Amino acid sequence: MTKLQVTLLLKKMKRGHYSKNPIAFVCVVVSICCLMIIMISFLRLPVPEASLGNNKVMKPYKTVNSRKVSKDEGIGNFGEIMIEMLPEELAFTVFIPSERSFERDLRLRVNDSLLAEKRNDTYAVVSRILGFSAIPRKLSSELVSSSKEVIYDSLSGFTLYISKDVDGMLVVNRIRSERVDVRRGEIVVHIMDGVIMDAEFEQAVQPDDNEED
Repeated sequence: MTKLQVTLLLKKMKRGHYSKNPIAFVCVVVSICCLMIIMISFLRLPVPEASLGNNKVMKPYKTVNSRKVSKDEGIGNFGEIMIEMLPEELAFTVFIPSERSFERDLRLRVNDSLLAEKRNDTYAVVSRILGFSAIPRKLSSELVSSSKEVIYDSLSGFTLYISKDVDGMLVVNRIRSERVDVRRGEIVVHIMDGVIMDAEFEQAVQPDDNEED
C-alpha cells in the first residue's frame, strides 16, 4: 500500500465511507498500522555489513595499537612478523628472540632491516628463525616440570630441548627466556634472550670478523 493509498483511505474514513461497515473500518486501521510498522522498521534497519567491507575485513599488518602492545609485552617488530606468519586460529608455541637478540645475533635492526630494499631478505631470515623456534602445540611454562626436560621437534624438524630453571623461566637449547606465557589468541609466545637456530644457519648469518658496526 502506497502513501497515496493511505491518504485516500483516511479521506474516505473522514467522509464516513466506513462508519457504517465496522469490518471494513477495522481492515483499514490494521492496514495503516502495518504500513507504519514497515516504514518504522525500514528506517531503523542497521547498516549492511557489505558497506563495512573494507573497514571490517581489512586487517592492517601493523597498527599503532599493536606496536604499543608489542612494546609492552617485549615481542618487538620482528617478533610481530613471526606471529603474523602463523595461522592465528591454530595452536602454536613460539620462542621469539627479543628485539635486542635479533640485533645482537642476526644484525637485524628495525630502522634498517625493514626498509624496502632489505625487506625480502629480512623476511626470509625471520621465516627461517620461525621454523627453528615454533612448535605446533600450546606449551605454557606451567606445563614444563622443573625436574624434567621435555623434547619437541620444531616446524623445520629442529629438535628443541626445553626445561625450566629455578626462577620459573624456560630454557630452550641453553637459551634462557626473558618473559613467558604471552598470549596471542591460540598462540603462546615466550620471549628469549637469544636466537634458536641450528649450527649451519648460525654459521651462515655470522658477521664477518672485519665487519664494523
